[in-house]
Amino acid sequence: MTVKTFGLNGVDWEERVDFDRLREARLGRLNQKLNESHLGSLLTFDFNNIRYMTSTHIGTWAIDKLIRFALLPRGGMPVVWDFGSAAKHHVLQNSWLDHGSGAREGVEPEHGSRPGISTLRGAFNPDAGIAEGVAKAIKRELQKYGLEHEPLGIDVVEMPILTALRNEGIDVVDGQQLFLEARRIKTVDEITLLTTAASMVDAAYDELYAFLRPGVRENECVGLVNKVLYDLGSEHVEGVNAISGERCSPHPHVFTDRLLRPGDPAFFDILHSFNGYRTCYYRTFAVGSASVAQRDAYTKCRELMDNAIDQVKPGATTADVVSVWPKAQEFGFPDEMAAFALQYGHGIGLSIWEKPIFSRLVSLDHPEVLEEGMFFALETYWPSKDGWGAARIEEEMVVTATGCEVVTKFPAEELLVAGQRYWTVDGTLNRTRDVQSHLNTRSARGLN
Repeated sequence: MTVKTFGLNGVDWEERVDFDRLREARLGRLNQKLNESHLGSLLTFDFNNIRYMTSTHIGTWAIDKLIRFALLPRGGMPVVWDFGSAAKHHVLQNSWLDHGSGAREGVEPEHGSRPGISTLRGAFNPDAGIAEGVAKAIKRELQKYGLEHEPLGIDVVEMPILTALRNEGIDVVDGQQLFLEARRIKTVDEITLLTTAASMVDAAYDELYAFLRPGVRENECVGLVNKVLYDLGSEHVEGVNAISGERCSPHPHVFTDRLLRPGDPAFFDILHSFNGYRTCYYRTFAVGSASVAQRDAYTKCRELMDNAIDQVKPGATTADVVSVWPKAQEFGFPDEMAAFALQYGHGIGLSIWEKPIFSRLVSLDHPEVLEEGMFFALETYWPSKDGWGAARIEEEMVVTATGCEVVTKFPAEELLVAGQRYWTVDGTLNRTRDVQSHLNTRSARGLN
């Protein structure tokens, strides 16, 4: 497999992402898993599962609201109940939801987009009967296919909806694993979108490296990265984890307005999506200079990463990968729960985190087999001997027929020192060659 990186636009003279093929392949995998299961239908309230099933999107403002829902009956076509006028927009724009001849024989064909709303996470008065209305709408669809007495798999659900469905006599069971199994192996178009999302973060890190210097605040770094990504066409910047100085150990997983100081370690995790497909991408820098302790921590962190990557190939397991990582007690934590997500790996797709999961907490006893087409990130961490610094590296990769290909390209083989400068004898300000090259690049782009 050769992972390709294209431009961000669609063109007629080069075969890039084929969105019709993407939609068909995602729904095809979901139908395959449904047909192999004991379930009669799948119901989703999860924003990303709705997109995987129906290829609809109404903006990232709706991610955490559980207001939308979609149903896939065995042998039928997806139905999505959407927020207000979004449902009408789907009818006008989303031809792939037009059931037409795709409906089962004896079922009246109609468009798969309906107006509907869930409970607004309880904001509606319970006496308004919203939950009961959702349950009745679901039951009507199931009855069209004779599936009202078959198990209904759901990914996530609010208690009033669950109660209302059961009051309608519907057998509600866990459908989360089926969704995750369908999404576990990525199609060629998904891999292209994931790689494109990573390439946008490459560019963000290039700008960030040139920007870092004493006096810059963590939140300014977050603002810079957001601007670069949105200018490039990011759909959603989920977060930028900016950690510096003594905040690196232990890792707090949240940025502040702390000022970067000379000699600080600083690591960042950039999470965003391009056409729905995400990134999780750490890099570590030193500001101005790097101590021996910080360099040693980085060298160890890189060694842990390289050893893990060497294990990745079809037929290997998540246990093979985590077995080359240290136990929690070896880097200052009492157990694997306390150290969770420091030596870690996770699938990436329309969300983070997906299957497979890599962690000594679970993978040694419950290993998962790696297969060609899996796309995931591995991340390592190591605290420095000075007691306050640390290094963090993360690489995204796709499993190929013979091993894996790393798609995160910003240099991470050695610790990069940002913001270096010194005064010459004649009193003029000079910069080291690598920083100056970044400044030249910024100037060429009109950013200085």
